[in-house]
Amino acid sequence: MLDKFQENQFNLLASDMISLNRSLTDVRFEKCKDKPYPELMPTTSVVIVFHNEAWTTLIRTIWSTINRSPKALLKEIILVDDASEKEHLGKKLEDYITTLPVQTRLFRTEKRSGLIRARLLGAKHVQGDVITFLDAHCECTEGWLEPLLARIVEDRTTVVCPIIDVISDTTFEYIQASDMTWGGFNWKLNFRWYRVPEREMSRRGGDRTAPLRTPTMAGGLFAIDRDYFYKIGSYDEGMDIWGGENLEMSFRVWQCGGRLEIVPCSHVGHVFRDKSPYSFPGGVQNVVLHNAARVAEVWMDEWGDFYYAMNPGALNVPVGDVTERKALRDRLKCKSFRWYLENIYPESQMPLEYYYLGEIRNAETSNCLDTLGGKAGQPLGMGYCHGMGGNQVFAYTKRKQIMSDDNCLDAAHPRGPIKLIRCHGMRGNQEWTYDSKTRTIKHTNTGMCLDKPESSDVWKPVLRACNRSRGQQWLMQVDFKWQARRHARDQAS
Repeated sequence: MLDKFQENQFNLLASDMISLNRSLTDVRFEKCKDKPYPELMPTTSVVIVFHNEAWTTLIRTIWSTINRSPKALLKEIILVDDASEKEHLGKKLEDYITTLPVQTRLFRTEKRSGLIRARLLGAKHVQGDVITFLDAHCECTEGWLEPLLARIVEDRTTVVCPIIDVISDTTFEYIQASDMTWGGFNWKLNFRWYRVPEREMSRRGGDRTAPLRTPTMAGGLFAIDRDYFYKIGSYDEGMDIWGGENLEMSFRVWQCGGRLEIVPCSHVGHVFRDKSPYSFPGGVQNVVLHNAARVAEVWMDEWGDFYYAMNPGALNVPVGDVTERKALRDRLKCKSFRWYLENIYPESQMPLEYYYLGEIRNAETSNCLDTLGGKAGQPLGMGYCHGMGGNQVFAYTKRKQIMSDDNCLDAAHPRGPIKLIRCHGMRGNQEWTYDSKTRTIKHTNTGMCLDKPESSDVWKPVLRACNRSRGQQWLMQVDFKWQARRHARDQAS
């Protein structure tokens, strides 16, 4: 039983006990059910890539697509087998798809190519007007397709995603997801879900059925006009296997004049797994670092520094040739990453203006501030300076925040503790002043200075009355000289 779970990273027994053609609750808002859609809509080809996928999850994905898509709109289903080794994905699958009521074509890669290149193979054979990508362990719900295609009819440069509901990896229960989340990312360039800000709710006039402009997409499930897919640069073929392609496309679409939306009237369920059951040629870590570094190099301008600060190991991983991707950006006259942060994702935890980025080292102890991997609400720690980025990377911003990814140093009381609290941008407990001459970090609200831990066995910095001792002197790493010069200029003015 456990071996079967580890093989797929979901409960295969539960999946095998459920009908391949099961009924699902209609989870849409009532208002969605009555929405009018254009009489003439484009056709779509649904592209599904798989590698060693379980039979029941793959076939259930196919049947839910067929059963809940208007026949006139579903041109075909394209399956791409990325070098699977499972017997049931061989002749058995070839024979099975010939019995389906919708044209279903199967293509196989010659060797393990990964999601990105396998999707490109599938897209090459698309005959529909729109390409809809789905993962191989999904279930489409009633009315999922029409809202996506209708948005593309209105504007072919709009890339649309459904609300991605949860199919439990243990029970296969269908669980409706919130319509109040959108896609973001952290300093490590990991995709994250965040609450939709009031700004976007106001733009939609409070209508929760209206399309939601999202900064990034999860990447597994989306629809895009076929011609626009190629005009905008399809996928970065220099990326390997999987990971980072969703952020690359998100940045590219927004920066190059397109739009990325979540359509609340469209719901598709997805089996979310805690980890991938598949091996990555070259190793997971190297693949992820390589792909994300290409995103940083091509699309993020100076904000790519955050990625390298958090992942210095990426500097040792070959990025490959990005000349063509940069040329694509020039040809499409794409906007800067600053524009993206200012106009599309002002809620991002990447500061627009920052002075220092890297470790913050205590002059007396030579130890560094360290998040210790803590989440929001946990106390700030210290540790031996390891130079490996990650937990010891902080940014000192023009707004006088000391940030580590989503969190800011926060002190609610003169006696502490100093905690990592989600950055709120309202100064207060999160405002600090760094004097580059005295090297002191002063907490504005309390007037106290950041000091070394009270004893060598307690690895937590404290606030004390400012005294300019070496224990209150902090060295902020200056990797980016232009930022440091700006701090000196702003201090003088």
